[in-house]
Amino acid sequence: MTGTMSGDDPSADAYTPWLSRVLAFVIDLIPFAVLQGIGYALLLGTRETVCGSSDSGYARAESCAAGASTFGQVAFAVTWILAVAYALWNFGYQQGRTGSSLGKGVLKFKVVGQNTGQPVGFVTSVVRQVAHAVDAVICYVGFLFPLWDGKRQTLADKLVKTVCVPL
Repeated sequence: MTGTMSGDDPSADAYTPWLSRVLAFVIDLIPFAVLQGIGYALLLGTRETVCGSSDSGYARAESCAAGASTFGQVAFAVTWILAVAYALWNFGYQQGRTGSSLGKGVLKFKVVGQNTGQPVGFVTSVVRQVAHAVDAVICYVGFLFPLWDGKRQTLADKLVKTVCVPL
């Protein structure tokens, strides 16, 4: 799509359907979820149990406690950092530079400035992702806006002036 994106388009067909956007988001979350799953699995799978006893003048008591191992905690922290790095790369760098995150690329659409028709850059792309918190504030209704909005925009899209268009 070339030229300016401003003004009223005659049809919502010029914009990406809601279901495509949802599926792209699910695809985008898969690597993040896998990294987090590995971290949690290592954290839980390497738990340690430490037992001890105490002897007072009246009774002898034994007790055991389970907790996360140092390896598990480090592995969880590393996978968390990798997951955040992936999110910044995917939603900041990749989407900001090309308009498409991994999921959007698979489903063949991109995020562009509504007035320019061009990818929005790293900072605006990250701000758009953070602005999705606004979509969630009122029982996630903001994510449903594309179902009835003429430009199929979420509240976050409206705030940062972006639209999703087919490639």
